[in-house]
Amino acid sequence: MSGVAKKRSEIPHQYQWDVESIFATPEAWETAVAQLQEQLKEIASFKGRLSEGPAVLADYFAAADEMMTAVGKVFVYASLSYSVDTNDQAAAARNDRARGMFGMAMAANAFAQPEMLAIGFDTLRKWLTQDERLADYGHYLDRLEQQQAHVRSAEVEQVLGLVRDSFSTAAATHGVLANADLKFEPAVGSDGQTYDITQGTIGGLTTHADRDVRRTAWTHYADAHLAFKNTMANALAAGVKQDVFNMRVRGYKNSLEAALSSNFIPTEVFHNLINTYKANLPTWHRYWNIRRRALGYDKLYPYDVKAPLSLDPPNVPYETAVDWIATGMLPLGQDYAATLRSGALEERWVDVYPNQGKRMGAFSSGVKGTHPFIMMSYTDDLFGLSTLAHELGHSMHSYLTWQTQQNMNYSRYGLFVAEVASNFNQAMVRAHLLEANSSPEFQIAVIEEAMANFHRYFFIMPTLARFELEIHERVERGQALNADTLNNLLADLFSEGFGDEVEVDRERVGITWAQFHTHLYSNFYVYQYATGISAAHSLAQGILAGTVDANDYLNFLKAGGSVFPLDALKIAGIDMTSPEPVETTFGVLAGYVDRLEALVGQRG
Repeated sequence: MSGVAKKRSEIPHQYQWDVESIFATPEAWETAVAQLQEQLKEIASFKGRLSEGPAVLADYFAAADEMMTAVGKVFVYASLSYSVDTNDQAAAARNDRARGMFGMAMAANAFAQPEMLAIGFDTLRKWLTQDERLADYGHYLDRLEQQQAHVRSAEVEQVLGLVRDSFSTAAATHGVLANADLKFEPAVGSDGQTYDITQGTIGGLTTHADRDVRRTAWTHYADAHLAFKNTMANALAAGVKQDVFNMRVRGYKNSLEAALSSNFIPTEVFHNLINTYKANLPTWHRYWNIRRRALGYDKLYPYDVKAPLSLDPPNVPYETAVDWIATGMLPLGQDYAATLRSGALEERWVDVYPNQGKRMGAFSSGVKGTHPFIMMSYTDDLFGLSTLAHELGHSMHSYLTWQTQQNMNYSRYGLFVAEVASNFNQAMVRAHLLEANSSPEFQIAVIEEAMANFHRYFFIMPTLARFELEIHERVERGQALNADTLNNLLADLFSEGFGDEVEVDRERVGITWAQFHTHLYSNFYVYQYATGISAAHSLAQGILAGTVDANDYLNFLKAGGSVFPLDALKIAGIDMTSPEPVETTFGVLAGYVDRLEALVGQRG
């Protein structure tokens, strides 16, 4: 690993994503923004007219689809450009304007659902048979009917649309502070070599073989966030208050119900996850103990939870990773694997390597009318491979949905199912790697990557979900949030998860919430990582065992938003209203722990 992060201009072109496929230049983006302004006026011309009949409603849907496609492209182009260089002020300005345009689009469209509710569902369903352009809107009406108690008047909906931009300021402020303004002291190795800490390099540094590198990277990264803990706490408190405001305006009982019900998920799914997680904490405690002994340490610290266990971890260049991932996904068919390979290697879906100013983490983006885009900071190891597999799962989900669903409303799938596709790819690729290479050290390397991923999705995310539930309930009760209360709450929750096996630095562990710069601003998003990994491993086990048909899984991906999320998973045979998938996946986790203990025990 190089100690100095590269400038954006130093990243080879083939490893930068193809944003020019959306707009060739910033000037072309400006032209699209001007055109979008006209489309907003066209949408406004339908206000008060939807009751005129099926033809007008069909015309409205066509215009709304065109507008949302346009605003999606404007938003994606701006956000992608800003994400890879948060120091680029022109890109920052475009990103800010794009957020404003998105809010304006929501406001312009706010009259539609109240007008449809006034028409009545019996009439609307008759209209579906009277104009062929409306034939595919049955599920749209089903969703609207389920949500009708929480749809407000046109005037209130317009206001809620208009405040979307200003309500995103808390998250944006946190993000700007973390991605552009935080300054990190470099990590220092046992040999005195220094390593730049950026949002793109921190993941690699905390998996470094040198314990001093891991320790100083972890502490300096946490300390930079602690230096601004009050500002970040104020931003998060504002974000939670906005969630509570929206919950009350829309007439939900609480923020959890508001977040889950609006995505057609019963709250029992959340509580099943949390209860099953707490019941299985001893599995994590056992893993920490095995890890400590494998590393030969007297004490295990948080910066050791991803320390390399393999004595000979494989070097995995980007192109090799793509090949291994495509091969691992062959049970889904040649077409799936070939599309994935072409997107990652030829069509430049992926912005591959870290650079100065690149925001933290990884994500898949895009809208119908673009190809998928993946931002990551690839490292030449199994961790980089796994992150790539995860994001390619998202991207292939989007690709297949966009290819199948012509209705713009169904081209967007919910967050609940999104994390299934990503974790499924990781599970399938790990199974392939473990089958393909019997070397004990390679097997240990694969399992330690798997455990690092489980640590994030099946340990950190359920912990953050418990944290999120508590801070929302506190605000609902009128209690204040500040940095110290947030830090102490999260330190308590992590201490429960670590048990007696990990030495907890309460202040630095407690600030973990501040290191999730977007997740905690997406109301009750994080629990879906854990439900997603649960459904994913249940599906992967079924496909590998031959009890789940790969075509059923592909049909789940292709369904997009054309069915309710739980029904989409039932296409592939998974029932997430039951705790069984979570329990099954804890069984997978326990199996990895057993296998790891046996492998490290063979070393003598």
